[in-house]
Amino acid sequence: MLLKLAALGAIGYFGYRAYEKNRVDSNNLDENGVAFADGQPKGAFRDAGPKATTTKETKWSKTDEALDETFPASDATANY
Repeated sequence: MLLKLAALGAIGYFGYRAYEKNRVDSNNLDENGVAFADGQPKGAFRDAGPKATTTKETKWSKTDEALDETFPASDATANY
């Protein structure tokens, strides 16, 4: 029983290490996994707006823009 538990723990440990190593795509992602556009400052947050992301969308709705500008604040915008 103890040997099975040790083997299961080892599998879990090495599986988690492999998951963490491969979790962040190195293409255009920061260390924390946020997709920043080229030229954006490194850190936990990016500039607001569609041009600051790596998505192909260049135009957002007013709601999308307002929500993006309020992040990481917890209160919603009054523009709804």
